[in-house]
Amino acid sequence: MSRARLVITAVVVEGRGVREVARAYEVSPGWVSRLVARYREEGEAAFEPRSRRPRHSPRATPPEVVERIIELRRRLVATGDDAGPETIRWHLAKHDGIDVSTMTVLRYLRRAGLVTPQPHKRPRSSYVRFQAELPNETWQSDFTHYGLALQLLLDAFVAHYNGERPHRSLPDRQTPASSTRRAASRCAYRAGCTTSASA
Repeated sequence: MSRARLVITAVVVEGRGVREVARAYEVSPGWVSRLVARYREEGEAAFEPRSRRPRHSPRATPPEVVERIIELRRRLVATGDDAGPETIRWHLAKHDGIDVSTMTVLRYLRRAGLVTPQPHKRPRSSYVRFQAELPNETWQSDFTHYGLALQLLLDAFVAHYNGERPHRSLPDRQTPASSTRRAASRCAYRAGCTTSASA
């Protein structure tokens, strides 16, 4: 049994007070009063939930525009032209001087049953994200034009990363590999000097 039926039964049949019933069912007294008044006016129809749709919507698209959208769609399909919502919106603006959004056109095409669902299209969830699992595993660049200087810079970076000598056209500088080799040779020299002195 719905709450509305229980409330109406408690007030009308049992003769309980509006405030008492409102407290018992944890609803506002105003709602109980409105419900009872509706029951006395409409009878059993008061038990059915009413539509929450507004009675008047001043910003709704006029029916003439909706008819024109459907008419344009049918005409464009019949002539074999593109009949998508963007094209219909363009025709409405260019020829009729009517300014509506593309989504409005699509909404009324769907309501009229003129849009065929296409479930065979690839879902967004099937796309694989372009990402690396480890740092420096994947490189990405977003440039299309590069000159010789950029190529030399890239060569130097790759050489530096791989521990090789930079490109000969760039100034010679220490790379991690060369500085490690120098440090190792210094350490070996000092170790040799220390051992020979102690012997």
